[in-house]
Amino acid sequence: MKIIHVDMDQFYAAVEQRDNPELKGKPIAVGHDAERGVVSTASYEARQFGVHSAQSIQVAKRLCPQLIIVEPHFQRYKEVSAQLHEIFHDYTDLIEPISLDEAFLDVTENKKGIELGVDIAREIKQRIRETTGLTASAGVSYCKFLAKIASDWRKPDGLTIIHPDKALDFIAQLKIEKIWGIGQKTAEKMHRMGIFTGLDLRNTSLSRLSQEFGKMGQMFYDFSRGIDNRPVISEWERKSVSCEQTFESDISENSIVTIHLYHTVLELVRRIEKNDFEGRTLTLKVKFLDFQQITRSITVDHILRTKDDILPLAKQLIQSVEFHSHPIRLLGLGVSNPGNNGGLTSRQVVWRELELEFEPWPDKEQ
Repeated sequence: MKIIHVDMDQFYAAVEQRDNPELKGKPIAVGHDAERGVVSTASYEARQFGVHSAQSIQVAKRLCPQLIIVEPHFQRYKEVSAQLHEIFHDYTDLIEPISLDEAFLDVTENKKGIELGVDIAREIKQRIRETTGLTASAGVSYCKFLAKIASDWRKPDGLTIIHPDKALDFIAQLKIEKIWGIGQKTAEKMHRMGIFTGLDLRNTSLSRLSQEFGKMGQMFYDFSRGIDNRPVISEWERKSVSCEQTFESDISENSIVTIHLYHTVLELVRRIEKNDFEGRTLTLKVKFLDFQQITRSITVDHILRTKDDILPLAKQLIQSVEFHSHPIRLLGLGVSNPGNNGGLTSRQVVWRELELEFEPWPDKEQ
């Protein structure tokens, strides 16, 4: 297998600097400049001050007083992303988009008959620069896990190859924070277990990893050994539709929460119609004033399409949340589970915790 992971450098910020030469070389953050605004992307000039994506705009401005906040232009970013995919398709049709600015490409059998994946990656990087005026970093390896890590290794404008013969040595010296699927909380738990590097992870038994991390334990066990059999999936099936809104002021009164819940349901219905999506599981996401976050889910035996389908369930879910003494900062709703009803009979419901990627409202893009 020859897998390439292409990842654009500081994508949103780079597009803004390209389109507005006055921003070149200056610390900028793309995001909504409001009390609850969040940094979507920071330029490398801003990152030198500790500014990073998903950070509060207010914190970013304190870290970098000269920071320039730029409102996002998502239609422009989508247009550039389409240009990238036109380039990718000149080499392969096995393309798995991860976001607007990154994708996996399986070039094992490629349209140009180029033998080495690194040569294809080098060509793609050059064509991206010529076509868009932007830089990309690329990673090349025999699996998605290693190609992803490789693309981050020498940013910006980097190109890294991880050969199968070198993979185990490369993984052994990795900090576990660099391993796919290991976030801050998982890393902290692993540190308490004495796991700090890929080698430490490899030396931990599958039984212990499974005991501590459930199904993810098998994935961590495999990754530490350079095993990742996931294919590049070119035809992506939507698994969920969602929306979320961060409030300018925290909310805790019944009437205000109900009004915002109602409008969130209407936005969710609009997105369901737009995407022609069918799902049976409704998930509520709540983030509180102290940034603690919870989700509540309910699965029913019928497709959730309309306000009348969703609003009663949303009200049920919000009733299970104590927000009077714990004000709400963010509210989100999502519909998922497009498969069959799993054998549910009429009027049955199933309650369960569910992880779901939520999408912000258009005027609150993050």
